[in-house]
Amino acid sequence: AVVSTQSAHYGRGDMFARDFRKRGMIPLSTYMKCYKNGDIVDIKGCGTVTKGMPHKVYHGKTGRVYNVTKRAVGVIVNKRVRGSILAKKINLRVEHISHSKCRDDFLNRVVKNELVKKEAKASGVFVCTRRAPVNPRSAHTVKGKGISVEEVCPIRYEFIA
Repeated sequence: AVVSTQSAHYGRGDMFARDFRKRGMIPLSTYMKCYKNGDIVDIKGCGTVTKGMPHKVYHGKTGRVYNVTKRAVGVIVNKRVRGSILAKKINLRVEHISHSKCRDDFLNRVVKNELVKKEAKASGVFVCTRRAPVNPRSAHTVKGKGISVEEVCPIRYEFIA
């Protein structure tokens, strides 16, 4: 039988499968997490809970919470449809989402920069809080202790008839 690649259920078997040794009961910490409007969440479908599941298109996407109900949350996600990007509103159960860590680095950097600015203002020194790219390493010679240099070259090909 020929399987339709256009169906909603095609290619989901591996996508929503639980990880190795992570099958069975869902940890209670999943239900203890607090979601508020404006939170950034990652969508990852959990195959154990079939209710309130995301469509396979939204699996792995990041969205923003706009509505919170008893067991589920409403999430706004960007979806690319041909040439345009549409903001879609989808309702998902809490088992299928997790808090995104995409802003953690930024927020930590903001806190660190404020401390650095405060110290610099107290000491009267200018400090630059901008991120600078890592410069290439300076030229250097690699030396080995008591190791002679070995020249490596390919063996010449000889046709044997």
